[in-house]
Order: sequence, then C-alpha cells, then structure tokens
Amino acid sequence: MKSINKIFSILGVSLALGLSSCVGDLDRLPNDPNQLTADKFAENPGEYLMQVMAKCYSGMAVSGQTGPDGSSDISGLDGGTSQYTRALYMMNEFTTDESKWIWPDAGVVDLNTNTWGNGNVNIFGTYSRLYVHIAICNDFLRLCNNLGDYGITPDASLQATIDQYRLEARALRAMSYYWALDLFGNASFIDETSDAGANPVQYTRRQLYDWLANELETLVAAFPETTPIYGRVGKDGVEALLARLYLNAEVYTNGEVSGWQLCSTHCQNIISRHQDGWNGTGLVPVYMYLFCGDNDEYMPGGGGVNEILWGIPYDSENVQPYGGTMFLCAAGLSNLTWADNNAIMTATDYGMSAQWGCMHATSQFSDKFENTDLRWAMWCKEAQGFNKANTGFSTFTDGYGVVKFTNLLKGDLNDPGQWVRDNNGVNSNNWSSANGGVYATDGSAARADNFPDTDLPLIRLADVYLMYTEAYIMGGAGDANNALNYVNNVRRRAGLQNWTATDLTADNILDERCRELYWELTRRSDLVRHGKFSGSTYNWSWKNNEPNGSSIPEYMDLFPIPANVIAAQPEFNQNTGY
Repeated sequence: MKSINKIFSILGVSLALGLSSCVGDLDRLPNDPNQLTADKFAENPGEYLMQVMAKCYSGMAVSGQTGPDGSSDISGLDGGTSQYTRALYMMNEFTTDESKWIWPDAGVVDLNTNTWGNGNVNIFGTYSRLYVHIAICNDFLRLCNNLGDYGITPDASLQATIDQYRLEARALRAMSYYWALDLFGNASFIDETSDAGANPVQYTRRQLYDWLANELETLVAAFPETTPIYGRVGKDGVEALLARLYLNAEVYTNGEVSGWQLCSTHCQNIISRHQDGWNGTGLVPVYMYLFCGDNDEYMPGGGGVNEILWGIPYDSENVQPYGGTMFLCAAGLSNLTWADNNAIMTATDYGMSAQWGCMHATSQFSDKFENTDLRWAMWCKEAQGFNKANTGFSTFTDGYGVVKFTNLLKGDLNDPGQWVRDNNGVNSNNWSSANGGVYATDGSAARADNFPDTDLPLIRLADVYLMYTEAYIMGGAGDANNALNYVNNVRRRAGLQNWTATDLTADNILDERCRELYWELTRRSDLVRHGKFSGSTYNWSWKNNEPNGSSIPEYMDLFPIPANVIAAQPEFNQNTGY
C-alpha cells in the first residue's frame, strides 16, 4: 500500500476526501463553503482553503462523503455507478467497440447497444456528476474571491497559495466542461461570477468551445512549469487537455475551426519538457507498469518518469470507490476453473480479491492487435477458454477477457521480453516473461486486495505523441519526421515494428490510438472525429443492438440533454434527434 501520508498530502487532509475509513469528519467544514462561519475560517484560512480545495479533487475520485456504499453527491444513481470516471467510462467505452458490460442493468444495456434516449438514467447521472463537480469548483473560486467577507486579508504567502489553488480549481472545472462539450454539445454553463444557486444558461457547442479554448490557453500561460505535488494537476496536464480540445476542434465547431496546428504546437511544447525515461522519450519502459498497483511513481510528482500527465490517486485502504480503478480492475476479472467453466482466470493473479466478471471485448476490438503486441499480453484468449466472437452478449467468456488495470506490483525489468501464459492445464494462471517476469509473483509483490492501489491515468504522454502524429496526418501540421518518430516511440515500446511514411494514414492512427489508449476514455471521441461512430462505415458487435452491428443515425454522435434537465429549464434546446 502507498504511504497514507503521501496520499493525504495530495489533497490536504483525509477528512475532505470522503473516504470509507476517515480519520475525521466534515463537521468543521460544511459542504457549502459559503456556510463557513467567519470566526472559524479566519482562525486558519490556509487550512480551510486546503480542505475545500480537496473536495474539488475528490469530486473526481470518489462519489460522496462516505465510503463505497455510502453517500453520493448526486441522487438517482448509486454511489458506485455515478462515480466521475465510471460514469464517463459508460459514455465513452460502453457505446463503442472496446468494452461490453454483460449485466442487464437499467440504462446500461441501452449504452452498450446504442439504443439510448433522453430518459436514460446513466446519461442523466453523467450530466449531473459533471455539473456537481463544476459547482464545487465554482464554490471554491467564489470563496477565494470573497475572503474579505470573512475578515481575511491574505499575506503574500497565503495569496500565492490561493493563486495556485485558483489555477488548479479552474483546471479541474475545465476538465468537466471538456466532457460536457464532448458528450452533450449544447450544454449548461455557469461560473463563479454567478451567485450560488443561480440557474445556468445554455451555451451552444461553439460558445462552449470558444470559452474553453480561451480558459485553457489562459491557464497554460499562467501555470508554473514546476512539478506539481503528487496527485495534483500541473502545466503538462492542462496543456495536454488543451491539445485534446484542439484535436477535436472541427467536430466541436461543426467544421468552422481547424485546430490541427494548435494541437501540434501544444503537443510539441509538452514533448520538449519530457526527454527522460525510456530511450529519452519520456515514456515508461514497460506499458503495463502504467496500470499497476505502484504506478504512482509515474504520476505528476510521483518521483519517477512522469508519463502520466494528469491522474487520479487511489489507495486500497483509504480511497475505496466502486468506480475509478476498482471498477477497471474488478469488472474484467472472474474466478473461473477448467472443471467448472471450461475457462481459467483467477483474480488473485492480478492482485485483486474482488472479481465482478462483467466486462469484456468485442471481436472487432480484439482484431486490431498483433499477437506480439505487449499491450494486450495479459488478456485471456482462446488458450484460457475465452472466445473472440460475442455470440452470447451476457456470457463473460464470449469475448476476450480484457486485463489492463491490475493491482500487481511491477518487477525490476526495463525490458518486458516475450510474455507467455504459464497455464499448465488447470493449476496455474501466472504471468512470466522470457526474461524472468515483468510482474513479480513472489510474496513481495503478489497480494489480493479488495480495492486496488492503482492510480488512474487521465491523460498520458503517449497520447500526446499520437495526437501530434494525427495532427500531421489529418491536417498537415507539424513535421513529417517527428510525426513518424513519435508514433514509432509508442509502437516500439509495444514490441511492434516501426511504421514507414506510407503507414501514416487516418485508419492506421485511429487503430493505433485504440491499441494504446483502450479503456482510457478516448474511444468514442476518436470514432466520432474519424466519422466511424454513427452510420455504417464501421460496425461492431451489438452496435444498434445487432449481433454483428448495424448503422446508427448521425445525431447519436451526441448524447441528449437529459429530459430532467429540459423539464427543469424548458428554455433549453434539446439536441437534434432526441
């Protein structure tokens, strides 16, 4: 387990995290920062601001103020399903070829089969989660702007701290507005200049894009280049989010704005700050190290190669949501034996005791990998009794078993070698490599926690490399040699051959992004940007609720504004088609 002091130093104090095993409570700090009593706040404004700032961060990590079965900041969905990144996963991965959820949960089937409507409870839950997080960040910024109401005049040191907190809160808010823009288009908007409790206005997609581009450009210019405290966001993460915004500029502005050159420029800025690590690329030497129980080393401020530019910290004993990396680990695992299931899989081989057995791949996703690709090396396939084809939607082994996020600890190797599955019939399910094992499976590394220690990457440097290459392919931005070298950095780490200039095509970069970034919340946006989400240009299993997939209408490139939102503010326009 990570040092608990390290975790709590990220977000200020443990009580503000909303953890399952709190060492304090929130009695000293009401959820609404505007309810702080002036005398208490004025006693130690730095401490209280840190606690409220912690809520801006924890709003992305946990669902509410208590543990995984406890409260949620939103109503209508249970705390696990409504957790920030799990809600985003349902929108961005269940709706695509990368991930299918086998259980018939209300509203989730509609996402997996692309048959949703404006009353879908999970779409409403995602919308609500984003805007609750935006409201929390707005409240914090409002508090910083009104310190005089509490009789506080910051000295130079406190003011510098407040200025940095404000940058971070605006960055966190920008991440949520990015997802509102991407998923919903014509979405609600409100900032700290409005009174608490005021109704938002509806921005068009173009208005929200313009606001977000300006906000992120301002933040990138203002953020210091110093390494942030572990778990907090820094300049690299903010600039990577801006690059991702420009990557999708033509989609977000209906073709009115081209962002390829700006995307390329910002990607190059980030790359120039990352010349360490594997072969001087800024990348981690072993792909699977990025998704294991001690990947905190690769987080901002983690002390190692900072490939994870923006991430969410987790801890097996103190940060225990049923979303985050718990969801990503447990949903892909099951305890299966040859005797009972004609398949083999054991959760403890991946460092987990929890196993949900409910999420697997489509055949179209699996077909994108070469056998030698190290990025799918830990999947369960035919040798383990799993079928590639999704002939049975509700059968876990009908679809390869995707294992990317684990709670294992990394080994000492810098070279992954050739991965092999040590199966031996019934008795063994351990991982090894030709060079002695990328993941150690001895007592020092093997464990079986119910919740993982694994941190969740939100944006990685490998994504930045691929964005640069795509900007060159699609928009002619940047340098041809750099574009080829950058994608080959990513491919070489995966154990694959270098591309040549003729391989720099739209279809190839889309597939490479799929292989590198699967389950990292990019797939739906990538398919939409390449014109392969709606329509019939590209179909996958259970698209439009058909076993082999079929066309869906173009309006489904956006989700509906939830019916509950329209009912509350009937002046809002519904997205076309809904």
